[in-house]
Amino acid sequence: MPNHNDQSLRQHLLDLLRGGNAHATFDAAIKDLPAKLRGAKPANFPHSPWMILEHLRIAQWDILDFSRNPKYKEMKWPDDYWPKTEAPPKPAAWDKSVKEFHADLKEMQDLVSNPKTDLFAKIPWGDGQTILREALLVADHNAYHIAQLVDVRRLLGAWQG
Repeated sequence: MPNHNDQSLRQHLLDLLRGGNAHATFDAAIKDLPAKLRGAKPANFPHSPWMILEHLRIAQWDILDFSRNPKYKEMKWPDDYWPKTEAPPKPAAWDKSVKEFHADLKEMQDLVSNPKTDLFAKIPWGDGQTILREALLVADHNAYHIAQLVDVRRLLGAWQG
């Protein structure tokens, strides 16, 4: 018989990973952003929308990779976690990054929702981390940088929220 507390925790984690509730969602934060603004950096703001999108994608992928890959290789902070350019290197890069972000988020959600995943077991190749901790890290990190996307859009005059 399934454990009600386990199911409840998994559902809360999935809701948190999806975003919304008290925060803007990823999809709302990127919706209808004009291509000409994707590489724009407002005055006194450190990142363009592209830089934030790529950082979200890269960091989420890294956390997912760590969560499930016994051959995980640590990336170099901060160099490996941020794009090299302020703007997408080609027009299709934005859509590719969005697609990969969604795919990796779904993978993390699948990992959390799988009843065979022990949310509390220490990840053997880590130093005390658990899938619960990694899922919370993804949700927290995403919420922080999605808020930055909203801020950069406000500064660029491209936020209607």
